[in-house]
Amino acid sequence: MCFGGGGGGPTQAEETAAAEDRLQAEQAERDEVERRAKQKRKDISDALSSSVADAGARGGSKRRSLFRNIQESGTGGGAAGYLGRFS
Repeated sequence: MCFGGGGGGPTQAEETAAAEDRLQAEQAERDEVERRAKQKRKDISDALSSSVADAGARGGSKRRSLFRNIQESGTGGGAAGYLGRFS
């Protein structure tokens, strides 16, 4: 049931060209993955430095007392915090 006799497969030149094309495609894919990884690292670094700068603008991560400024402002007015509102 063979039609036509011998060899219907690719020639050696076609196999070599296909192998070179595969290597080039794999290299292009590796380059793209590396480029994306570098961009992602840069984005993460920028986001972290931005959040650190924002934390500094907000006063950092220190806690504030509900009872602060009571001695400073007295009972007369403007005491900040919980006791200042309800005393």
